[in-house]
Parts: sequence; structure tokens; C-alpha cells
Amino acid sequence: MSEYANTQPLLKLALRRDRIQLSVWLYGTAALAYSAASSVGKTYADEAARTDAVKLLTDNPALLLTRGAPVGTSEGALAMVQVLTFLCVLAGLMSTFAVVRHTRQNEESGRAELVGAAPVGRQAGLAAALLLALQANAGLFIFLGIVLPLAGLSIGSSLVAAAAVAATGLAFAGVAAVTAQLSGTSRGANSLAGAVIAVAFLIRGIADAGGEVTASGTVVESSWLSWLSPIGWAQRTSPFGEDAWWVLAVPLLFAAAAATVALRLSARRDLGAGVFEDRPGPASAAPGLLGPYGLARRLHRGSLIGWAIGIAVLGAVIGGMGKSAGDALKDNADLTETLGKIGGGGGAPVDTFFASMMVMVGAITAGFVVQALLRLRAEETSGRLEALLATAVGRGRWVAGHVAVAVAGSLVLLLVAGLAAGLTYGAAAGDVGAGVADLTGAALVQAPAVLVLAGVVVLVFGIAPAASSAAAWGALALCLVVGQLGALLKLPQAVRDLSPFSHLPALPAVDAEALPLVLLTAVAVLLLWAGTALFGRRDLAA
Repeated sequence: MSEYANTQPLLKLALRRDRIQLSVWLYGTAALAYSAASSVGKTYADEAARTDAVKLLTDNPALLLTRGAPVGTSEGALAMVQVLTFLCVLAGLMSTFAVVRHTRQNEESGRAELVGAAPVGRQAGLAAALLLALQANAGLFIFLGIVLPLAGLSIGSSLVAAAAVAATGLAFAGVAAVTAQLSGTSRGANSLAGAVIAVAFLIRGIADAGGEVTASGTVVESSWLSWLSPIGWAQRTSPFGEDAWWVLAVPLLFAAAAATVALRLSARRDLGAGVFEDRPGPASAAPGLLGPYGLARRLHRGSLIGWAIGIAVLGAVIGGMGKSAGDALKDNADLTETLGKIGGGGGAPVDTFFASMMVMVGAITAGFVVQALLRLRAEETSGRLEALLATAVGRGRWVAGHVAVAVAGSLVLLLVAGLAAGLTYGAAAGDVGAGVADLTGAALVQAPAVLVLAGVVVLVFGIAPAASSAAAWGALALCLVVGQLGALLKLPQAVRDLSPFSHLPALPAVDAEALPLVLLTAVAVLLLWAGTALFGRRDLAA
């Protein structure tokens, strides 16, 4: 029997299981692209206005880091600066979640072993997952190829942009296929793949921020580092600029190579095991592991360390850019206003810059909280929770243990980010004490909004556990899109208010206000209590 026997039926099953999730990803990503593209013509009425906007970008490395390198002053080029990197991240997340869900998660839940009892090839499951990612990204290409011209952009360049995003998604699908072989758990596989996406985004940002501005002041040539990032490859296609179709060969070849590596790794390991084997623990557990909190702390320890390292690097990068960003903003009221729309600040230019960056830090920290609390669902579906609850541990104590670790971890991450940013900025500005105090406070003030997202995850886990993952990551994506692009896209205030981060005081640009922090914390506590209570009333679900 072929190793790929009955791949087609497994692909049909995967499509049926993910029909709603993939539809949300496709329609949501297309809606974001259309909104960004259509807003450019409304915001910038003529060529002169777009030229001024692009020059504002090229004057500020911070915006190049978070947005991307401009390739011209056309409506399409400006739209790509606003949204292309975000579209690539969304395509990457859609692809990695789909691949891990139908490979490692199937093994973890026992579905792969059950399916394997039928006449199904050993590699059929992985092949079906990769084909699912291929079809999903082909659908994304079609959606983007339709909505961008509908927004008034040229068809040819729109197709280049759509192909670049889809090819990036395929590249990250290959990455996820490999991480699904390396890790023994779906959570670990998703974490590894997510880390690759984050590193790719950071490398692309550093390449753009350190790029060379052309004589016209409207085009930035990214440094060679962008060739090390799949997101950088998408930018190298230069949609609405050179329209370099040939660059698409790079992510496609990378995806094929990664898929080949994943298939070979899959053939060499046992079902249910990862290439990275779990190390045997001590014969007896430490006293700290005897309660729900200690167990949760041990389960999340490795993930928290990884997140802390990543966010420390991000904080150091933000702090290092503070002085140059402040100098660039002093004589540029328009750019200061643009950053103020993102962060809500209105004080000194450098403070406005830090306020906008700390909103992004808060949203990234919320990613750790979402990942940590989704462990609740993983423990339930694996069957481990049922055995645990057969002991003297109650449901409320078990949930509280994971929530406590997630909340404490988020505070640690915010503190690390604030300290890293404060130290690097303070060293450059000549006042380390003031830099640490201001930026640590600006980071920690994001905590109540992060807690609200924690409450949303627990609430969905208590009401509709099967939808936990999609709802949790969807809520985080909404906060990222609304927080980073809502004001620029001129979304209604009611839409922007859906993000808890929009209600926070924009430290250090403004004075701290206790009322919104107290109200957000109260909402978070209410959501956490309701989710825990609802979980206590429902049956355990598979």
C-alpha cells in the first residue's frame, strides 16, 4: 500500500472540519485588505499628499519596523505599507494552525491512530494537511486578487500582492509541518511555528528600518537581512512597484523543501512521538508540584521563558529607536499625529512614539495569555483533566491555577519589556532611571487589557469549548487589527472600542488615570468568574 493511500478522503474530512474556521480567516483577511486599500484614496486625496505621507514613513525607522518599506507613492504602494506585513502574518497563522491541527493535534487526541487502523498510508495525514494549506492559500490568493481591484487598485499589481501573501502562507505551512514533527504536542508545535513567524516579522522590520532611502525620499531599499525572512520575501516582490514576480519562487521553493523535510521526519519517528523526546523527570515530584498552581507553573515554564526572551529583544529594539524616533518627530507634526492615533497619545513626540509601541507590546503579551489559557482545552481533550479531577482537585481550583500562572506570566513579560526598553532608551538619552520608570509604567499599564482577553478565553472555554481556539485567537487578531490600523483606516469609534487596549491611558504621553484601569480589571474579573462558573456546570467535552 502506498504511503499516501487515501489522502483524498482525509483532505475532504479536513476541509469539512475547518470549513467555518477557514471561511472566517479568508473573509476576515480579505476584509482587512479591502478596508486598507479603499481608505488610502479617502485619506490622501492626491499625489502630493501621498508623497508627504511616504516621506513621513521614510523619516522614522519605528514606522518602517512596524509597517514596512514603501516602494512608491501610488495608492497601492501606500496601501501595501499599511497592510502587507499584517496580511502575511495572518496568512502564516492561518496556515500553521491548519497544518498543526490536522497532524500533531490528531496524533495527540488519538484520531490519527484510529484513522491509521483503516487502509490509509502513513504519510496521508501530513499530505492532506499540506494540501489543505495549499487550497486555503489558493483561496486567499483569489479573495485578495478580487478585493484589491474592487478597492480601486490596479489588477496586475494586486495579483502580485495576493500571490506574495499566499506564498508566504505556504512557506509558513511548511514550517508548521516541520514543527509538528519536532514537538510531541500541538501546543509545542504551534509555539515553535509562532516563534518563527515572530522572528520573521522582526528580521523584516530590522531590514526595513536599516534600509537605504533613495534620493527621491519615497522608496526604501531593505537591507540584505530581508532575504532571511518569508515576510521579507513578500516585500521583495514589490507589489505596486517593480512587481517582481520572480521572487515568488523563493517562498515556494522553501515551502517545498520544508514539506520534504517534514515528510522524511514523519517517516522516521513513531506515531505520537516527536523528534524532540520528552526527558524523563525525577522519580518523585517536588512539593511545589502537588497542587494545581504548581502543576500549571511547571507546564507553562518553558513557554514563558521563550516569550520573555522574545519580548526582551523587542523591548530593547523599541528603546534603542526611541531617541532617533523622537528626533525625527520633533519637526513632523503629521507623523506625530499618526502615531498618536495608534497609541492615543498627545504629549511629547518621543512619548507618543513609546505610547504607540507599548500598545503593540501589550497585544503581543496577550498572545502568551491566549496560548497559556488554551492549555485548559488541551488538557480536557487529551483526557488528562478527567484523571486529575478524579482526585481532590476541584474544577475551580484547577482553572484558577492556570489563570494565576497566565496572569503572573503576563505581568512578568510586561515588566521585562518595560525594563528592556527603559534601559536601552535611558542609556541613549543619558537618564537610565527616568527611562526605566517611564517605560516600565507604560508597559505595565497594558495589564488590565491583557486580563480582559484572558477573561474572554476562559469565558469561551466555559460556554463553547470546541470554539475556544478560534474565538481566542480571533479576539486577539481583532485587537491587533483595530489597535494598529483602526484609526488609520478610519474605522468607527464603536468598532475601535471593541479592543480593550483602546481604553487605556497612553503612558508616557499622558498622565495615568485610575478609572479605566479599574473598570477594565473589573470586567476581566467578571469574565473570569463567569467562565469558571460555566465550566463547573457543563460536562467534560472531547
